[in-house]
Amino acid sequence: MSSPIQRSPLRVSLSSLTPNNLGTVRKLNSVLFPIKYSEKFYQDILLPEAEDFCKLIYYNDIPVGTICCRVETENGKTRLYIMTMGILAPYRSRGLGSQSLEQVIASAASHLKPKIGSISLHVQVSNPAGKAFYERHAFKEVGIHQGYYKKIVPQDAWILERQIVEP
Repeated sequence: MSSPIQRSPLRVSLSSLTPNNLGTVRKLNSVLFPIKYSEKFYQDILLPEAEDFCKLIYYNDIPVGTICCRVETENGKTRLYIMTMGILAPYRSRGLGSQSLEQVIASAASHLKPKIGSISLHVQVSNPAGKAFYERHAFKEVGIHQGYYKKIVPQDAWILERQIVEP
């Protein structure tokens, strides 16, 4: 009698961004997103205050995605803004995006100085699957930003937001 096949556990890890792996982030972004990011974007994601919120996503030690966020404070309220998040197509639907997003949400919830009250992002209106992904993670549509994207069509984006719950 043969023994059942044992599956090895999913090996997902997130690593902080450094000057040494920034080239990998650039390459992933060029494949994942229809726009070219500025040099300032790449310098900002290396800042110490971004470390908890900007990650390279690995699957079995292969870099397959990124999540990059920034902390914004306006009118005395602080939020985390997800600038980019993407997983290479062959690695989607494996829980990588969900695990990565949940880790960033947990980091935002435990961030004390400043206290983060919400997380927001834009999703292009031609990407209902992206919108549905965030809605599965308790994000709600709070509006549509017309003309948000300047160099891609359609230019409009859904604005999604999630309140942070105290841990």
